[in-house]
Amino acid sequence: MKDIIMKAEILIEALPYIRNFWGRTFVIKYGGAAQVRDELKESFAKDIVMLNLIGIKTTIVHGGGPKISAMMQKMGKKPAFVQGQRVTDEETMSIVEMVLGGLVNKEIVSLINSHGGKAVGLSGKDGALIKAKKKLIKKPSETGVDEIIDIGLVGEVTNVDPHVIVSLEKDGFIPVISPVGAGPKGETLNINADHVASAVASALGAEKLILLTDVPGIIDKKEKIISTLKKQQIRKLVGDGTISGGMLPKVQACLKAIENGVSKTHIIDGRIPHCLLLEIFTKEGIGTEIRA
Repeated sequence: MKDIIMKAEILIEALPYIRNFWGRTFVIKYGGAAQVRDELKESFAKDIVMLNLIGIKTTIVHGGGPKISAMMQKMGKKPAFVQGQRVTDEETMSIVEMVLGGLVNKEIVSLINSHGGKAVGLSGKDGALIKAKKKLIKKPSETGVDEIIDIGLVGEVTNVDPHVIVSLEKDGFIPVISPVGAGPKGETLNINADHVASAVASALGAEKLILLTDVPGIIDKKEKIISTLKKQQIRKLVGDGTISGGMLPKVQACLKAIENGVSKTHIIDGRIPHCLLLEIFTKEGIGTEIRA
């Protein structure tokens, strides 16, 4: 009987969060181990279906870097990166589109639908959803003048038109977006999924942007998770090296979303089963929340 009562108490604890978030939009960047391990795929899909059934609208932006690299190697092409960005020529872009849109996206859609959801796959090119421009990398040189490096068909978001997402959400569908966009001449550009998720959350006026990662959150110098941060604290943590490496673009994506009106952002550990429910519906949470 104690176990049954405990289950009821867990549901009651979630009640105020369900009430507060009903009808709101959450944008979730899905990647890392949660996108690779079968048991984590299942728990993610179930979390998404549950969120939608209780009235929270979810939009998913997914990555797929490891699968792209694996496919490139199968096709005899060696992946190359500059400052963490994939060098993307036309052949690589074809592989990126094939893997993200034809393999990863459809797998996520199918999994959510198998658990009773109504997911629909989209590319950033569908419905003029994501407009982008070519991204150029600046590399400091000994002359003091930055060297400009062209890494090919890599883009950064210039505009998000959310009409297609809003239309789908009105009819109870769950948009699942692959992070490519259309350039000024209609060319396809490969875009960082964290930045796409941030731009989509901003365009939708989302309540939350949630980034799934393969780390527990932002870790302090004592190896403890920082549960809550305000945006003015971020600069200090970047300056002293607490936030560095792969966490930097994620934090930048969160800050950009907050500056554009998103209420709260979260960086959470996607390796924990049902990480979304644990972060959203418990007082303690499991990752790092960043807010204005």
